Amino acid sequence: MSLNTALQDFYREHGFGDVLGARPKTVRVYTGCLLVPLPNIETRYRYLKYHDLHHLVTGYSVGRIGEGQISAWELGTGSMRKSPILGLMNLIALSTGWVLDRQKMWAAFCRGRRSRNLYSAKRRSQVDDGTWSTIDELRADTLDCEPNTSIRRRDRIIYFSYVVLSLGIHASIAIPAMIVRTISDLSQGKSVRKVIQPSPRTDLF
Repeated sequence: MSLNTALQDFYREHGFGDVLGARPKTVRVYTGCLLVPLPNIETRYRYLKYHDLHHLVTGYSVGRIGEGQISAWELGTGSMRKSPILGLMNLIALSTGWVLDRQKMWAAFCRGRRSRNLYSAKRRSQVDDGTWSTIDELRADTLDCEPNTSIRRRDRIIYFSYVVLSLGIHASIAIPAMIVRTISDLSQGKSVRKVIQPSPRTDLF
């Protein structure tokens, strides 16, 4: 299966539409118990195709845990060095994933240390020029392709720093959003019990 065909199937499966990389002006980002709409800035849009290919390469889902895993993996591959904006978006998703499943986030980060992302100009050009014909070829040249990379104390410190930063960002976004939502729900006549009662989740994967 070609990369474009795989992407098209991926977008249709998850309700993203048929156009590669197509997204609205805002994007709903997992932040704790909320999906918070954030601007779909140009940097995110530019790298979105390659982020989605990361999902296909790694097998991580688009649920809350899966987005946390892909973010931890990308941070492990050095996404923060490629673009601070990309790193920031990774941190937003990492916080939710870390709260839900800390072991999977650490494992994904370690896996990222042994892998290469598609965010460099060279590898983006290679994707666009058809260097890899299939997802399997891309996976072989991207995932676990640095087998001699060992996890050192420095990596643990970096990861811990990312987690702390992500939780700080999480709080700065989620707390105001929860306050606004609570006030809005109460103003619409909903009971306090109804407002604070958590909704059943179907996206914790």
